[in-house]
Amino acid sequence: MATFLLDTSVIIDAINGKRGRRQFLYSLLEQGNTLGCCPINVTEVYAGLRPGEEQSTQNFLRSLDLYPFTRPIAELAGLLKRDYGRKGKTLNLGDVIIAATAIHNGLILLTDNVKDFPMKELSLYPLPN
Repeated sequence: MATFLLDTSVIIDAINGKRGRRQFLYSLLEQGNTLGCCPINVTEVYAGLRPGEEQSTQNFLRSLDLYPFTRPIAELAGLLKRDYGRKGKTLNLGDVIIAATAIHNGLILLTDNVKDFPMKELSLYPLPN
């Protein structure tokens, strides 16, 4: 069994019933896996929230384990952003926080956007677009 940290795009697709994501996540749970998110996911989801979606969004997010944003995660995220920037690769701050959360907690990141997560120490479970 594994614990998966969901990328925000996966959460949004699951909430909106798109691309078979909800069914895929249910299948992971049926296999005994655990699903989680982090505060940046919650922030990004709520930033795009449309009227009438509040209750279903809240229910879905609360069904996930929440991995907090801690000082070690903040430090790791900053170092990842700095190090990749020095290599000429500009990474989104939200993405490095998500990646640092997964790395720090030993989670597998479930994402559609593999190109946004080049960190070699990150375990990825890529999804087809």
